[in-house]
Amino acid sequence: MEEMNVNVEYDKSVYSNPSTNQTGPGSSDRRLYKAVVLCLGLMNVFLLAGLIVRGVHYYNSPQRAAAELSTIKDQLTELLQDIKNKVSSLTEERDQLNPGLNETAEELNKCQNKTCPAGWKKFSYSFYFFSTEFGSWTKGRDDCRKRGADLVVITSAEEQKFLSEFTRMATWIGLSDREREGTWRWIDGTTQTFENWDVGEPSDNKWHSLNGEDCAEINVQKGYRWNDAFCEVPQRWICEKNV
Repeated sequence: MEEMNVNVEYDKSVYSNPSTNQTGPGSSDRRLYKAVVLCLGLMNVFLLAGLIVRGVHYYNSPQRAAAELSTIKDQLTELLQDIKNKVSSLTEERDQLNPGLNETAEELNKCQNKTCPAGWKKFSYSFYFFSTEFGSWTKGRDDCRKRGADLVVITSAEEQKFLSEFTRMATWIGLSDREREGTWRWIDGTTQTFENWDVGEPSDNKWHSLNGEDCAEINVQKGYRWNDAFCEVPQRWICEKNV
């Protein structure tokens, strides 16, 4: 009997009050869990109390409750109608945009599917012709027009980079200030939105002629940057036409 009592007392010392002896993350998690459960319980109590108070209030004031419910119904009806109006407006705008988007998509598909004419190169939505003969700026433009094109109009650094890959010497582009000195315009009448002039250019050097340098070129020796030159200098040119 004494041996059994000793064993019982030993077991109790090992297993008694485990919650007070354990520490660490598990204990912290249990305390956090209990706190969350307690908070949720209190929230439920407060919510239930609020519902009871509001129910008693409506029970004691049925006319006021009916008025509030009617107001809420009117507000929801107005909100629903407003949503329907906005949806209808968006639907009309979508229907108006769809034909234009479809036409644009068709045109883009046509452009992508077109192949370059013989002797031309394609970039984005344009075809380019790089001449192998030499002539003045005017001669180059006349040749481009005969091909259903015109001297190139460069509008981006990407386009400039593409042209530079096929340019081996000074080459005319469709930019000049022949109509008004100092006002550089492309052959389509637009002003420059993208510029690639070399440092110090355009300089309008008049040593060639009293007319000065009124036509722009891509100058290979200046890192494919633009330079203004005497329009009668014989050199190559680049033509461009839309796809």
